[in-house]
Amino acid sequence: MSRIELDNRGLEAPEPMVRILGVLAELRVGDSIVALMDHEPLLLYPELERRGCRWKLEADVDTFVLTIQRA
Repeated sequence: MSRIELDNRGLEAPEPMVRILGVLAELRVGDSIVALMDHEPLLLYPELERRGCRWKLEADVDTFVLTIQRA
């Protein structure tokens, strides 16, 4: 299993979503992405669900940490 980290802080929309979906296309079952975000990516959730992924969002002081796993 591999883990890919993306720092999407400071990027304008839709770049964070585009980056995540680009990496997601290469992910195998059991692999995960950990993405640091400035905002909660509400528009990303339906796409993750459609692609059969699980996710968890944790909020820090000024950063959201989104962990995505291919189910």
